[in-house]
Amino acid sequence: MGESVAEATLTTWLKEVGDTIEMDEAVFEIATDKVDSEVPSEVEGVLVEKLFNVDDVVAVGQTVAIIEIKGSETTSHEIKKSVEEAPEVKAIEEDIKIVKGTIEAPLSVSSDSDRFYSPLVKNIAKQEGISVSELEGITGTGNEGRVTKNDILDFLKNRTSGPSEMPKVTQETTQVAPQNTQTVSQSNPVAEKVKETPKAATSINANGSELIPMSRMGKLIAQYMVDSIATSAHVQSFIEVDVTNLVNWRNKFKNSFEKREGEKLTFTPIFMEAVAVALKKFPMMNISLEGDTIIKKKNINIGMAAALPDGNLIVPVIKNADQLNLVGMAKAVNDLATRSRDNKLKPDEIKDGTYTVTNVGTFGSVFGTPIINQPQVGILALGAIRKVPSVIETPEGDFIGIRSKMFLSHSYDHRVVNGALGGMFVKAVADYLEAWDVNREV
Repeated sequence: MGESVAEATLTTWLKEVGDTIEMDEAVFEIATDKVDSEVPSEVEGVLVEKLFNVDDVVAVGQTVAIIEIKGSETTSHEIKKSVEEAPEVKAIEEDIKIVKGTIEAPLSVSSDSDRFYSPLVKNIAKQEGISVSELEGITGTGNEGRVTKNDILDFLKNRTSGPSEMPKVTQETTQVAPQNTQTVSQSNPVAEKVKETPKAATSINANGSELIPMSRMGKLIAQYMVDSIATSAHVQSFIEVDVTNLVNWRNKFKNSFEKREGEKLTFTPIFMEAVAVALKKFPMMNISLEGDTIIKKKNINIGMAAALPDGNLIVPVIKNADQLNLVGMAKAVNDLATRSRDNKLKPDEIKDGTYTVTNVGTFGSVFGTPIINQPQVGILALGAIRKVPSVIETPEGDFIGIRSKMFLSHSYDHRVVNGALGGMFVKAVADYLEAWDVNREV
């Protein structure tokens, strides 16, 4: 995981106990923010034990599974003997036992109850006001009849007092360091709030309508959009741009560029370059707001909204975009776009963006009103490029000609960005594109 990632939610086990695992073969999948990642094994062997279940939140550095390494002909008796004789091996075994015990050992709800419940179930019971007698009456479907999260949520749905919303809870996790084992409590309310529910097939209600459960990413995006609208005072500025020279220039060089660099030359890296130049000219668009404090960002990290096959969006970030030439920008854009579609982005690659660009023209939209990607204060939507009749001014007079034009839609946070700055910024992007040098080499 990247340096900024502290924990992740285990979403899928790709291997079962007893399965043979090759080196670099994926064992399970995790979710951090909006990125789903496969975690590969660093060894060959057989999966002998899972230490976490699906939906558990796991801290970076924790042991998630135990793999028995292949190629050892040692018998179980010899293993037991070696453990007894080797203090360092015994210490490792003790650490594993402590980890397992901390993870698996549930705590009783109260001194009046002989039944044991996981910390997650206890937290839900506490926040929903479920009594010990009610809790003990719930039929558990977990290991040894234990009550699971789904069991208690099903109970809440059918409770006589009416259904309750799923509470925000914290997840107990453990951290094992060399020669030191300790329990660390960490909370991840967003992950708990949008955690993937057990996969359910679509169903039909009484009116014949199809009921489709939202995906984990869909829930995340929905919550982010609502939070952004509630946080920022959105206002928009629109400007039309004549990109005829730019279109002609790209048509002239795109084939030779692809042959030389092995990369397609799309319009996106050109737009990213224009935005990076404008952010350097207007650094107060490259900020975030925390409380009453404005944080002026040192680096220009531009987020690039990318469409996924399932219809959702993800925003990988081009770090230090102002330091890239057009070739470097094209390679970065193509790489991030490809790995976004293939679900191969790393968690750090969607972090630390300072401004975002979204290309609504990809789907034929002329312009749009995008929602700000918090905690940023601005987002630019690129409309479709269209050939339109236009008035062309010349020394001999005005006439009508066919030009390639597009709209830029700039949404910005009116709490800290006034109309003058918001308008000047998008005008700077437009001026850069309209003044494109048709003789520029790439």
